Amino acid sequence: MRFEESDLAAMAAEQEVDIETRSPAGEGRRTIIWVVEQDGVVYARSYRGATGRWYREAVADPEIAIHVDGRRLPARALPATDTASVEACSAGLRSKYAGDASLAAMLVDDVLPTTLKLVPA
Repeated sequence: MRFEESDLAAMAAEQEVDIETRSPAGEGRRTIIWVVEQDGVVYARSYRGATGRWYREAVADPEIAIHVDGRRLPARALPATDTASVEACSAGLRSKYAGDASLAAMLVDDVLPTTLKLVPA
C-alpha cells in the first residue's frame, strides 16, 4: 500500500515533518524528523540511532502518524533493514538534503539499522 500522490508530494516538498508516536504509557508525542520518498515508498531514519526516543516508540508501537501540510496521515512504521531499503533511504537523503550539515549523521553505519518504511494505516 502507498500514500496518495498528494501526500507524497507534500512530504517531498517539506524539509521536515512531525512524526506522532506513543510513549509506553500511551501518551501521544510529536517529533520533527526527515522523511524521503523513493519510488513511492516513504522512509525515515533516526539520526540518533536506536537510542532516539521517537524511533524506540515507533518500533514498540508501529501505529504512528505523519503531520504534514496541516494534515495528519495515519501510518505504520515497519523495519526496513534490508540492503535495498537502506540504500533507497540513503539515496533519498543524499538527494533531498544535499548540502545540509546534518546529512552526514544520517548516513553513518550506526544509524542505518534504524531505517523504517512508513506505510499508510
